[in-house]
Amino acid sequence: MSTQTGPALGTPPRGHAFVPGPRGLPLVGNLPQFGKNPLAFFELLRGHGDMVRWRFGRKQCVFLADPDLVGELLTETERTFDQPRLGIAFRTVLGNGMLVARGRDWRRKRSLVQPSVRPKQVTSYATTMAGCAVELADRLADGQRIDVKREMSALTQKIAVRTIFGVDTPADSEAMGRAMDVAQMEIGKEFAGLGALLPDWVPTPGRTRIRKAAAVIDAEVRRVVARHRDGDEERPDLLSRLLTAVDESGTRLSDEEIRDEAVTLYIGGHETTSTTLVWAWYLLARNPRVREALAEELDRVLGDRDPGFGDYAQLTYAQAVVKETLRLFPAVWLITGIAKEGATIGGLPVAEGTRVWSSQWATHRDARWFPEPEEFRPERWDAESGDAIPEYAWFPFGGGPRVCIGTRFAMVESVLLLAVLARRFTLDVDPGEITPLTGLTLQPDRDVLATVRAR
Repeated sequence: MSTQTGPALGTPPRGHAFVPGPRGLPLVGNLPQFGKNPLAFFELLRGHGDMVRWRFGRKQCVFLADPDLVGELLTETERTFDQPRLGIAFRTVLGNGMLVARGRDWRRKRSLVQPSVRPKQVTSYATTMAGCAVELADRLADGQRIDVKREMSALTQKIAVRTIFGVDTPADSEAMGRAMDVAQMEIGKEFAGLGALLPDWVPTPGRTRIRKAAAVIDAEVRRVVARHRDGDEERPDLLSRLLTAVDESGTRLSDEEIRDEAVTLYIGGHETTSTTLVWAWYLLARNPRVREALAEELDRVLGDRDPGFGDYAQLTYAQAVVKETLRLFPAVWLITGIAKEGATIGGLPVAEGTRVWSSQWATHRDARWFPEPEEFRPERWDAESGDAIPEYAWFPFGGGPRVCIGTRFAMVESVLLLAVLARRFTLDVDPGEITPLTGLTLQPDRDVLATVRAR
């Protein structure tokens, strides 16, 4: 299949040297090109070299394409690169959670949240993941028409509210879901448009919508937090763990911090997984050979039963399907950092304040690291016979000290949900190309409609 949005993919290794990117315009630099199609623009930059200078408005930027350089950016974050100050839309929704916090504040919050998503906890959440998928599978019927995006979003929302908030009422998931949909769209619009250059105090219709969405999210989180604090019973959900977590000084997270971390975990546990599953069904429908190979593994490993956490390690092809989906359509499609004094990349100095960018989309589709990069080939992830993939050529969850703490949660969830549903059904997604849109996550540009076929 072809999902190319930019120029020729991949060039021979070019060495580590800064090269100029496309000429920009006065005042706005390369922002119009970036805003029109960020994915195509990153591919354009990759065509110029591995260390490319460009301008985001008046801000000097460097784009990195080579995995070694990407690895430097990711592993040096917090030491020689700062987390950037993200747009007002992003901060209105995420607050000052782990994705936004810097330095000592970030380290404290990560130490408090990390225990909630350790392997032992993920194992316990796996039962909820599979159970929710079984509930959906029991509702589906041969020949039924479904909106894949809507179904996957509802499924991962249900899992999120059960595992994170410990609740399970339609109002909880529906209100949060609608608000998150608005937030996702507005964050993408602001980030890629002129709104990225406007001061925080400038009112826009988009900022009004994002504030209303954040108010809904805040109200829902406050209500659930109050319910937890009023109850006497011990709960196994993530929110309960956050409420009881203490740092080295014996201090707990404040109510505002609880809100920010709960929303951050919700987005990580819902938005990214639902998006990955939508793209997986799209790719499987367009690649019958892969769909048959997946079905063969599911029949061999599971037979006529639904999977549990104990099956995860044996579902190696299902894992490869998810990894390959994340390669072609990474839910998180860019990572940035701000150079501190003394920062270097590839042994070369980077001026303090320079914004350094890398894009999963561009590096994941580079022919130097992934032969036939536009092809959906899960076999490339085979531990014995697959491609030799450099470290940081694939980084859908980031890397280094700020690697996503929910990586294992997301992988286990994606594989188990795919296994439950694909064991019973195939989804014949309607024909036609689907273009990814850049928002908070990489979303399809239209409804993904499909016919359910019983296996």
